[in-house]
Amino acid sequence: MAGIYLHIPFCKRRCIYCDFYSTTQNEKKSSYINALCRELEERKNYLEGEKIETIYLGGGTPSQLEYKDFELIFQTLGRLYDIQPNAEITIEANPDDLTSSYVSMLREFPFNRLSMGIQTFQEDILRLLHRRHTAQQAIDAFERCRKAGFKNISIDLMYGLPGESMQTWESDLNQAIRMKPEHISAYHLIYEEGTALWKLREQHRMEEADEELSVSLFTLLIHKLKEKGYQHYEISNFCLPGMYSRHNSSYWTGKKYLGCGPSAHSYNGVSRQWNISSLDEYITNINEGEPYSEIEELNLYTRYNDFVITTIRTMWGMNLDMLKKTFGSKLYDYCLRMAYPHLQQGTLEQSEGVLKLTEKGIFISDGIMSDMLWVD
Repeated sequence: MAGIYLHIPFCKRRCIYCDFYSTTQNEKKSSYINALCRELEERKNYLEGEKIETIYLGGGTPSQLEYKDFELIFQTLGRLYDIQPNAEITIEANPDDLTSSYVSMLREFPFNRLSMGIQTFQEDILRLLHRRHTAQQAIDAFERCRKAGFKNISIDLMYGLPGESMQTWESDLNQAIRMKPEHISAYHLIYEEGTALWKLREQHRMEEADEELSVSLFTLLIHKLKEKGYQHYEISNFCLPGMYSRHNSSYWTGKKYLGCGPSAHSYNGVSRQWNISSLDEYITNINEGEPYSEIEELNLYTRYNDFVITTIRTMWGMNLDMLKKTFGSKLYDYCLRMAYPHLQQGTLEQSEGVLKLTEKGIFISDGIMSDMLWVD
């Protein structure tokens, strides 16, 4: 089983924190969709005939596409790939795009999961972040999608935002819980170099949340969602029982995936591949038969490091039998030796052949994973 990721880079305008590849050249959508479908055709053998169990349209803002765009995409996918009847098919969407007519149009396609970028319900912070929607628009869009028949809706939230307090974050969480989404992704705001947010901090016009507040916000997030029945199945992701993102989980469980579009990444078990981060170059190179990607062959140690990073971050943890079988006794012994101090400190636990983070360990997960990586 494998997954397909399609990068839709178009945005009406950029949020100040975003460092994903995106563009406001919306007049090039048709040319881009044609190039994207050509890449899907050219790379149809990349997954070696594996059945497709997840398809994910991410961005950018996939909800900037029109009926004709989706029609061509799904015609191409259906013709070239063996898509399973129960495949999870997700589209990311901005709340203000989800009008009644747009939601009705989406229901004409096989989307069965919707990921809505809300970020916060605080009006002043939404404006500061350059989000296009209001809090009420987000709530209304969610209810509109629910009434239209979407039974698997995820919402994105952010914390550590400028001017945020424990009270405003709790208010955001309470509003999210009232909506009862099947899935919630919650990310701490990161000041990525090159973004408008980074520049504002460099100009001392904006200040990052301090570590004490960040820890308190994360603690509230974990406890509040757990109280309401959400499983904390990955560091930044929560779901009602059984409703985890099958597509994103495939990244963390080592499944193969094909990524198409500018900046999209692919993985086939032995190598990683990534496309150029330029809309114009991507379209031109696709049309002219020129290279549009780079590739990295993965040696044993790189694959081991990937295994550590992807497995430890989930509630399923690291299967130690799989570790030994896949990477051999040397790396198995090394991993357990590096994990030992964290087992002693109670930030990792080992049970029934699985190594996983404790709640205490989640707060320092980056350091734990770093300690377990192989360094030449």
